[in-house]
Amino acid sequence: MSERKVRVRFAPSPTGALHIGGVRTALYNYLFARQHGGDLIFRIEDTDSNRFVPGAEEYIIESFKWLGIKFDEGVSFGGEHGPYRQSERRDIYKKYVQQLLDNGKAYIAFDTPEELDAKRKEVANFQYDASTRMGMRNSLAMPKEEVDALIAAGKQYVVRFLIEPNEEVHVHDIIRGEVVVNSSVLDDKVLYKSADELPTYHLANIVDDHLMEVSHVIRGEEWLPSAPLHVLLYRAFGWEETMPEFAHLPLLLKPDGNGKLSKRDGDRLGFPVFPLEWHDPKTGDVSSGYRESGYLPEAVINFLALLGWNPGTNQEIMSLDELVQLFDLSHCSKAGAKFDFEKGKWFNHEYIKMKDNGELADLFMPVLQANGVEASKEVVTTVVGLMKERVSFVKELWDTCKFFFVAPTEYDEKTRKKRWKEDSAERMTELAQLLESLDDFSAENQEKVVMQWIADKEYHMGNVMNAFRLTLVGEGKGPHIFDITKVLGKEETLARIRRAVEVLK
Repeated sequence: MSERKVRVRFAPSPTGALHIGGVRTALYNYLFARQHGGDLIFRIEDTDSNRFVPGAEEYIIESFKWLGIKFDEGVSFGGEHGPYRQSERRDIYKKYVQQLLDNGKAYIAFDTPEELDAKRKEVANFQYDASTRMGMRNSLAMPKEEVDALIAAGKQYVVRFLIEPNEEVHVHDIIRGEVVVNSSVLDDKVLYKSADELPTYHLANIVDDHLMEVSHVIRGEEWLPSAPLHVLLYRAFGWEETMPEFAHLPLLLKPDGNGKLSKRDGDRLGFPVFPLEWHDPKTGDVSSGYRESGYLPEAVINFLALLGWNPGTNQEIMSLDELVQLFDLSHCSKAGAKFDFEKGKWFNHEYIKMKDNGELADLFMPVLQANGVEASKEVVTTVVGLMKERVSFVKELWDTCKFFFVAPTEYDEKTRKKRWKEDSAERMTELAQLLESLDDFSAENQEKVVMQWIADKEYHMGNVMNAFRLTLVGEGKGPHIFDITKVLGKEETLARIRRAVEVLK
């Protein structure tokens, strides 16, 4: 097994937006492939034509592009094992369905949905298996001539997998260890439907994994019950030697209470569960996405990586390259991971602090323009550098630092009462004259001159500086005061001081 090249796959169904749990599965496959110098395949599982949603496939590809998860082959990436869309592989599957029928590992069944429903009502916990199959309408219980005649007449049928009862099926799982299931609990699963000439998930998956030389199947915990069936299918084809190793990832759980994370939880608690905004073509509903909500892709990746896995240390901030170095499937937890969306915001805050000021300025420019502000890239870069530590999202920068771009038109009542003293108007008028006399308006020179003036006049430093801040900002917040005046420039600084003196007296 260890000699094989590592080849893993992510195989979503194009039935709507990509859930954040699916993104995590793809991420773990990516990290595993990169760490072992292997390949990551992108396959589309669209055998259920009734559930196909237009635009979903493009949405999934766009999501991974934004997140920086790169595939080596597959739909839209090319490769030697195509086609990678299951609906384009009909003829391939037919061959393998026939092989199972010829070898007595599968059989044809004509039971209609109505007949199956009637059987379920008649028999408690009905299961189509060794104990019931001979009483049903299938090729095991009917003469060959009748079966052939029904097929010739175009009667719709399914092909079911023949499961021998009372066998122990062993599934080795990298995360969960040895899982043993008795085959009697499994039913004769439908593998193929003549109605649309397409296989079901179970058969298509096995055939594709085999032909695409997949070495490891890393997928969500919800697929664990189907693993014994997949092991039996590998055996039925005689492919034991190429059977992949399994790893079933822990579920993502609701932030509060029990159960699996759903879109409703996001709507209820106000966080996205999709990577990008999704416009449902059927209902017209719009669901929020991490990108449009202002998350940085690298923050989303870091946050997701730690939901159900840990590096064995206390390190939390990790780049994609570091995650590749540290990732180890045996460090995944068996228990579900609570989706702590507040922690997601914390990661975004940390990544904003680390991000290059110029890149952040580019992201902030559209927010400024939306608020009717035109400013140079240079000024915006400086402002972002001063203020980024105070926000979790780029869009929050506007409320935090709009005073750099828009002069205050009113002054916070609470701050005014506390900070504007009887002599403040007089001091500010004097300060304006002092600042006007400066040829060198650098932050360093302003600070030196103003501090010297306060000392010489024996003024109360706090009273002067607090009143000064109120004139510039309109309230008692903001970074170092001479960083503000340097950005505003001499003319704007003086205009703001004089206007405040006029209004506040």
